[in-house]
Amino acid sequence: MNQIPDRRTFAIISHPDAGKTTLTEKLLLFGGAIHLAGEVKARGQARRARSDWMKIEQQRGISVTSSVMTFEREGITFNLLDTPGHEDFSEDTYRTLTAVDSAVMVIDVAKGIESQTRKLFEVCRLRSVPIITFVNKVDREGRENFETLDEIADLLALDVTPMTWPVGLGGQFEGVYDLVGNRLLLPEGPSREFQGKVIQTSGLDDPQLDEILSAQGLAKLREDAELAMAGYAPFDVEAYRNGDLTPVYFGSALKQFGVDALIGALAEHAPPPRPQPAEPAPVDPMNDEVTGFIFKVQANMDPNHRDRIAFMRLCSGTFKRGMKLTPTGHGKPVAIHSPILFFAQDRELAEEAFPGDIIGIPNHGTLRVGDTMSEKAQVRFTGLPNFAPEILRRVALKDPTKTKQLRKALDDMAEEGVTQVFYPEIGANIVIGVVGQLQLEVLISRLEAEYKVAAGLEMAPYETARWVSAADPKTLKDFTDINRSAMAKDRDGNPVFMAKSAWEVGYVAERYPDVKFAATRER
Repeated sequence: MNQIPDRRTFAIISHPDAGKTTLTEKLLLFGGAIHLAGEVKARGQARRARSDWMKIEQQRGISVTSSVMTFEREGITFNLLDTPGHEDFSEDTYRTLTAVDSAVMVIDVAKGIESQTRKLFEVCRLRSVPIITFVNKVDREGRENFETLDEIADLLALDVTPMTWPVGLGGQFEGVYDLVGNRLLLPEGPSREFQGKVIQTSGLDDPQLDEILSAQGLAKLREDAELAMAGYAPFDVEAYRNGDLTPVYFGSALKQFGVDALIGALAEHAPPPRPQPAEPAPVDPMNDEVTGFIFKVQANMDPNHRDRIAFMRLCSGTFKRGMKLTPTGHGKPVAIHSPILFFAQDRELAEEAFPGDIIGIPNHGTLRVGDTMSEKAQVRFTGLPNFAPEILRRVALKDPTKTKQLRKALDDMAEEGVTQVFYPEIGANIVIGVVGQLQLEVLISRLEAEYKVAAGLEMAPYETARWVSAADPKTLKDFTDINRSAMAKDRDGNPVFMAKSAWEVGYVAERYPDVKFAATRER
């Protein structure tokens, strides 16, 4: 149990293109997990992000699936969960955020808080996840620092505490000043990167600053920093851990400014594993019983082996390789012989793991998103929902002999929680449901790349879907019989009402007040 205080499990959240994947790479680089940012994966291939390993991610340059990376630095084990920034993959991100104890919010200095950042922040707020803010790209032209800080304070209703301050922006960028440690970080080399040149000062009045910085840059730094320290709340670790205050670090992930300070802040201030919401009571990480929950399932991380990995967040107890844990899904104990620790697509066997760790469990469809894993099967973790799809499409096979492979592939991807599969009561066409348009492109790309199934998508006569239930089984049966042409089953066999529009959902719900129409469903 003495390992628990040394765990930091965190996610990085941002709008697309704010620099999240670059920051992930640099955190791994500074943490000693890789030796070259964007390491070359194979002969002659272009350098690319280690956390983006799917073919479509490499083609598009975006993250479409969460990945897990573990690294150690100065006695602290960091479990970093890289999440998709694109809103079309928010479902995967939402579930990933249930598995972390803190988050780093990346903001583009020129754009401020964008829509997806705000949505992800609200998810963090629901669970009081503490947030450290990293204002990225200060080596480029951007908005005034005070404008960015005030936007964070006003839009997100958070106290802000600037911990570092850039000396100039864009063309006038001269470095980053550490307001807490009174250190100046200077750019070096032709690309003006941070290569470790640090000047220790006695404070902003130190005369050596006059020799290093331009008169204009230094005057602005002294004026702005004085205003910032007087005008914003001092850092309070309790307020931060309660989700009421965010420390703000300015930097450039690409040029490596501020990354070291960010890792230091996570090590010093971010909370160790926290109690997790569960029934009948929250689970404390200090409990002896081994418990955890599956927040993600990923098929075909290694296409050669057709593998399926369930990602489990360990919540309590000391897990040892070979242990038997019981999933809530089917109640039969599962012996975990090959638990995995991840470095993006690379992996190694985990002999033991502690609360806060993310381990991968290879399986053949026995483990599902939302399953609770425990020694005694007397607990169930809550808060991992499925969302009603906003886009429905029929799947059209180009080769009708591959129906069996298609069904297998769609079931695999439904298990991952990325798409949902519905089998209509009338007709043979399988209907898939997604939250965002880009998920459809990923689906078709993965069908071809991983399952060798060529398929297209056709418009479905439905626009949305709702899970239906009723207190009286007869009421539900009467409803499904009358509306049979609009009924389907999900992959678990639950009844689903397929509606032509949101208006129709409201109209039918009014006509059948004893039937419940649910937009989310917990496992």
